[in-house]
Amino acid sequence: MQEHRLPFVEEKEIQWEDQGGGVRRKILGYDPNLMMTVVEFKKGSIGYVHKHPHRQVTYVVRGSFEVTAGSEKHVLKSGDCFFILPDLEHGVVALEDACLADVFAPAREDFLAPKR
Repeated sequence: MQEHRLPFVEEKEIQWEDQGGGVRRKILGYDPNLMMTVVEFKKGSIGYVHKHPHRQVTYVVRGSFEVTAGSEKHVLKSGDCFFILPDLEHGVVALEDACLADVFAPAREDFLAPKR
């Protein structure tokens, strides 16, 4: 994995990646130890429940989400965040058009893999 767009990242220079279902993502700066992404959701779009071995902290940039983390559900709004430990199942549902900023440690190599 190479470092990407360091030390400065200009969001306007990075293309959106369509994730389907009203979700799109931009991968911002990263190296093998850390990655930041921004993810936009249309109202009703789902970030399906999943788990991974990475630590994750997510900041709600705008809008609101129903967030599931383990067996708990909570509504978070702009300015709130959630922290996910490795292998904790989690997911979101956008309650309106909304945006998240995700930070992962280590970086998500699966996000960088070529599309098949």
